[in-house]
Amino acid sequence: MSGTHEGTMPAVAYRRSLPVDDPESLVDIELPVPEPGPRDLLVRVEAVAVNPVDYKVRQNADPAGEPRVLGWDAAGTVVAVGAGVEHFQIGDDVYYAGALDRPGANSRFHAVDERLVGRKPASLSFTEAAALPLTSLTAWEGLFDRLGLRTGALEQTGTLLVTGAAGGVGSIATQLAHALTSLTVIGTASRPETVGFAHAMGADHVIDHHKPLVPQLAEVAPDGLDHVFSTTATDRNLAAYAEALNPFGRIVAIDDFDSLPIGVLKPKSISFHWEFMYTRSMFQTPDQAMQRHILTQVARLVDAGILTTTATTDLGRINAANLREAHRLQESGAAIGKTTLTGF
Repeated sequence: MSGTHEGTMPAVAYRRSLPVDDPESLVDIELPVPEPGPRDLLVRVEAVAVNPVDYKVRQNADPAGEPRVLGWDAAGTVVAVGAGVEHFQIGDDVYYAGALDRPGANSRFHAVDERLVGRKPASLSFTEAAALPLTSLTAWEGLFDRLGLRTGALEQTGTLLVTGAAGGVGSIATQLAHALTSLTVIGTASRPETVGFAHAMGADHVIDHHKPLVPQLAEVAPDGLDHVFSTTATDRNLAAYAEALNPFGRIVAIDDFDSLPIGVLKPKSISFHWEFMYTRSMFQTPDQAMQRHILTQVARLVDAGILTTTATTDLGRINAANLREAHRLQESGAAIGKTTLTGF
């Protein structure tokens, strides 16, 4: 390993699952600086973003004693590298979403496998870059791996519905589909500010997800849907998707629910796909490095002015009080774009 950092560091963790308004739900602590493994980078974290996964883990996974650090969106600078690292060196500015089964990045220093890391877009600040990894990976894998769309295949026509197009994943999926395909992109949103944001992200049409979808879709997509990127309410909307989709259509979903009556998809041979961007790291798949490649592509698109960061709200320093507020905002379901925190 080159570069060493001993001693302790500030971090934010939780010791048991508590409501976000409890001051003990997230606490400031000191932890030993992690020792990077052979393929790891040790990153000095400069900014983080908060996602639904943060509060879902906090609510549902009791760490039973040892404090657990959350945080799966980060940007910072490499300060040490493991012996087997091939693609990065000390001083590189990076961004990444990391791995769900390792400590998160709400700490001054963070160890992460280089295969999951991209170089930070040069045109963005650490804060702007921290907003992108988890949602970009989810959106990219959902569109191009699960739905089978092709990047740059401008002859590929059809219509894509993105639910929650002003949310974290929805706003990136909308941008990617608008920039890299010829599909007509329909977003869903319900408030004037989210409708405006969805249009700014590249949606050709925006419909209201609080009203019945089928009649609205018939108006803006008279030839039917070909693809659905479902970020929320998949179980409630499945019958509407089945009705609006053309035969052989595809759905990719990223949300959580207890059950799904997929029999409704059979008559049209509609295929249903899950997208969970932590599958690669969680199961150590041979193609984990695809996430480095995706983040590299995203950085190029950002630096070329084709994609824009979805960072909208920065809550200040990375500490327990500000992270509790970020979790509260995520739990409300009303966040537009991404919530970030910057510096320690």
